[in-house]
Order: sequence, then structure tokens, then C-alpha cells
Amino acid sequence: MKQTKFLGILTICLFTFYVNSISAKKTNIVFLFADDAGYHDFGFQGSKTFESPNLDKLAKEGMVFKQAYTTAAVCGPSRAGLLTGRYQQRFGIEENNVPGYMSHSSKLLADEMGLPLDEKTIADYLGPLGYKSIILGKWHLGNADKYHPIARGFDEFYGFRGGARSFFPLTQKLAFDRKEDRWERGYANFEEPDRYTTDAIGDEACDFIERHKNKPFFVYASFNAVHTPLEALPEDLAKVKGLSGKRKKLAAMNIAMDRACGKIMDKLKELGLEENTLIVFSNDNGGPDGSMTCNYPLSGCKSNHLEGGIRVPMVMKFPNVIKAGSTYDYPVSMLDMLPTFVNAAGGNADAITNIDGVDLMPYVTKQNKARPHEVLFWKKENRGVVRQGDWKLLRYPDRPAELYNLAKDVTESNNLAYKHPEKVKELFKVLWEWEGELERPLWLLKRVYEVNAMERMDVKRTPVLD
Repeated sequence: MKQTKFLGILTICLFTFYVNSISAKKTNIVFLFADDAGYHDFGFQGSKTFESPNLDKLAKEGMVFKQAYTTAAVCGPSRAGLLTGRYQQRFGIEENNVPGYMSHSSKLLADEMGLPLDEKTIADYLGPLGYKSIILGKWHLGNADKYHPIARGFDEFYGFRGGARSFFPLTQKLAFDRKEDRWERGYANFEEPDRYTTDAIGDEACDFIERHKNKPFFVYASFNAVHTPLEALPEDLAKVKGLSGKRKKLAAMNIAMDRACGKIMDKLKELGLEENTLIVFSNDNGGPDGSMTCNYPLSGCKSNHLEGGIRVPMVMKFPNVIKAGSTYDYPVSMLDMLPTFVNAAGGNADAITNIDGVDLMPYVTKQNKARPHEVLFWKKENRGVVRQGDWKLLRYPDRPAELYNLAKDVTESNNLAYKHPEKVKELFKVLWEWEGELERPLWLLKRVYEVNAMERMDVKRTPVLD
């Protein structure tokens, strides 16, 4: 009897050791995601006025992507595409779920605007592979409880459900009337952070990594920096030289976000996890015009489909796999994060039949020298975009289509539609065929006068360097 009991205990111990040893070999995944950052507003992107030493270091130790794209020109839809690996239009999300666009009587309807419950997220796929996952910061994929991150595959949540809020603790009662603005730990445990929220995100990410250092983890640091409101710490503002007004506040907010990213990277190094961690940094859409971001050398900004609205900074670091100090020139998409992460975690992304992204590892390691995507699409209401190779067609509801060759004209200054009518016709057909696969939009912003003018007009704004 004692021998049987001993053998049983021994079996459990060996199994636990086996599981832990397998877990220790799995790749940890850290995804650092900025909000509304300017394409040029980082040192590794060429800025001389915005300080980002930690992200610059990440760029030197990893790979910088020259043509990384988000799936939408605004926050919510781009996050839906990112987390599902699918064009969000396939399940009806084309517009932000912004309660402010709804009347008070329609508030319930606004809360029901979220990521459809039958869509799986990155966290849903990583959980069965033994991963613990956390999202920190901005969610913006549904305010109702059924859309909560804890119900969408994440084990932990430290952030807020909405799309924007103050970077300082909320104290006014009026602020607490909007549940989506309140800071939350886990599910329905509302507690305002005792410090600047960007710093809180960095600190909590480090705490999560410390607690899960012996098991594989997925950290999704979804910063609300540098989205409005433009609020910065006095000590960060004091570090900014040669800038004023909104640009100064933006630069100070950028300093805080870079500091938080640095804390996370330092924690990985401190715990000896750096060599076994895949780190990606990117941004949710192009920098907006109103907060004075700089998208140089791209035309356009957040909310339109010119390059300045959809092309984003991106860095990927994976020691001993990705060559340090390298660049990748072909177009990639945030759709690619899900299959890349699933395969890095030991899963099989090829078995997921309904995604549009691809695993980037064979491409960035040059095992596959082809383009990850020959064709990419964007759509919002009756505006549509297709990029095939280096040709990009933009379809508008109120004027003729535009055609650009991005290999020769990244600023989209030379419209070639009249010189190449056959190419326009060809790309229209490609776009229409894709649109035939999509669901009808789940919601639209009805009141046109409330929609940002930049969104309606696709204004060609090429920012001036500081």
C-alpha cells in the first residue's frame, strides 16, 4: 500500500516536472501597442525631437519593418483585426464603437457594440497551449460585460473598457458614470491607479511577468498613450526641449510610454527571460492631425486610408532567430500577429482555417523570400482600398478613384489613375471580389456632422519635420 502511494506521488512529481520543463521551453510573447502615435515620432523612425531610447534599443536588437500596416485607420476596428487575425469587415466591424456618437437614450445600444462573441482572440488560442495572458490598458472592443477581456480568453485585465480616458486617476463622480472609462482590475473590480496610467501599465506588466516567470505568458500592453487627452507628467514635460504646445505634450507622453516599455524589457532581462521572449512593438493606426503627430514622409493621418492613416511603426525582436539591427521591406499586417504568435507558442496556425494573417517567421528569417501578402485590403462604409504588389487603389464615394505606385511614390503625390485606366479597372475588380465575402456592417455612425472632417475628406497632409 505504501509502495503504491509512493509510486503515485512519484508519478505526479514527474508529470509536474515534465509539464514545467515543457512550459519553460515555450516562447514568451510580449506585444507593446501604442495608440495614435505618429509614424515618425520615434528615434528609430528618424525623429530628432522625440526621445525613445528604450524603443530605439529594441530596434537595434531586433528588426524594423518598413511597411507595416494596421487593418483600419481608427482604433477599434484595427484592434478587432489584430486580435482575431481576420479582416474585421468579415464579421461586420468597420467603425469605432464610440458611445459619444449615440444619444443618451441609445446608451444601451452603444454598450452592445463589441467584438462578436463567436470570434476567437489571440488569447483564446494561446490558453490551450499553456499560456497565461494579460491585457493592460485600452480594450475598446465592447463595454458590455459579455465582451469583457476576461470573457475573451485573457486571464487577467488591468485597464479600461473604452477607447480613451484621462491619464490621471478619475476623482469626479461624473467621470464614474461611464463604466467604460473606469480603471478595472480583473472583472468588475474598479480601482483607479494611484499614478500616471502609462507608468501603471508598465509596473503591472512587470508584476505579471514576475508572477508567471516559470510558465509561458502573453503580455498585451495596450497603451492608451499617446491618444488624447494630451496629459503629461510635469517631470516629463521638463525633459522636452525645443518644442511647445501640443507637440511638447505629445513628446512628454511618448517619453512615459518609452519608459514603461523599458521597464518591461528590463524585467525580462532581470529574470533571464530575454532570450526566450518574442517582443513586438507597433501602433494601432496613423497619427491623428488634431494632436499634431508627425507621419513624415507619409501623406494623410488617422481616419483616412492614405499611408499616413494605415502604415505604422513596427519592431520585432526574437534573440537567436531574428537578426539584430535588420530591416524588413515587404508589406506586413497586424493580421499576422495571431498566426505568428500561435506558431511561436508551439501551436499550428495552419489549422486555423478562417484567418487572413500569416506567420511572419519564415519571411523574416528568409526561409521564404516571397511577399507575405501579395494583396491587402481596407474598407470603411463605401470607401475601399486595395494594395496589390506596389500598386494602391483608393476608392472614394464622392470623387474619382486614385492610383499610386508606392515603390516610387510613398508620399502619394502622383495620381496615376488617368495614365493607367486598365490597372484601375483591374484593382476595382479585385476589391469588389473581396467585398463580396464580407458581412454587412454591424453599426455605422449615422450623424455625419459628428464625424471628423479628416475622415470624410482623406486630406493629403504631409507633416513638416520639427
